[in-house]
Amino acid sequence: MAGPQQQPPYLHLAELTASQFLEIWKHFDADGNGYIEGKELENFFQELEKARKGSGMMSKSDNFGEKMKEFMQKYDKNSDGKIEMAELAQILPTEENFLLCFRQHVGSSAEFMEAWRKYDTDRSGYIEANELKGFLSDLLKKANRPYDEPKLQEYTQTILRMFDLNGDGKLGLSEMSRLLPVQENFLLKFQGMKLTAEEFNAIFTFYDKDGSGYIDEHELDALLKDLYEKNKKEMNIQQLTSYRKSVMSLAEAGKLYRKDLEIVLCSEPPV
Repeated sequence: MAGPQQQPPYLHLAELTASQFLEIWKHFDADGNGYIEGKELENFFQELEKARKGSGMMSKSDNFGEKMKEFMQKYDKNSDGKIEMAELAQILPTEENFLLCFRQHVGSSAEFMEAWRKYDTDRSGYIEANELKGFLSDLLKKANRPYDEPKLQEYTQTILRMFDLNGDGKLGLSEMSRLLPVQENFLLKFQGMKLTAEEFNAIFTFYDKDGSGYIDEHELDALLKDLYEKNKKEMNIQQLTSYRKSVMSLAEAGKLYRKDLEIVLCSEPPV
């Protein structure tokens, strides 16, 4: 049995700081894969119920399975049966919830990508840890969100600890995009259909008819449609427009270069 020292921290608190939120996350995401799922999810839910009982917050049902189902319907925004960090941020009362602070105020993934592009200058799909503060500060400015230096410092440190799991001082685009709301996070949409380098090269060459090394937004439209059909996924015209806009935020003067698109569509950013 787990001893009291392994009790999950802070679940009973009325408000968490960004660092406390992170400790809870790390405690429950035991395998560090970026999700609380399966057994981890049951543990989390049990502990949360215990903490809520203590504070008089009770749910309508007494049946554990029912309660958990009700809970997941409410918070598992993308219905994948797992809780991701940004979803957890809506469950736990984090101090002026620093994750929601990005999610509600970064108006769109296009804004996020514009800020990203400014820092990922070599188009590697990563930004360096020492650039993170500038990146976050830019996102907060885009959001017209006032912040002071100590707050920015705390956000930077917490997000670093969240996303730089292997401590290599680099933060990947697909990880950082977890700051976006699930429905706005177009990068998550491509998770299930990432391409190998060979597949990507074949597709890019097919759409870059004149071999110029870049494609324009009409060609991108056709490419995204084909990719969705190939993966037997539905995509309506609004989604197409919004994905195209997000991906085109990486483009230079309307030209989307191979390296830019690779970041979004390949399983691993090219080395």
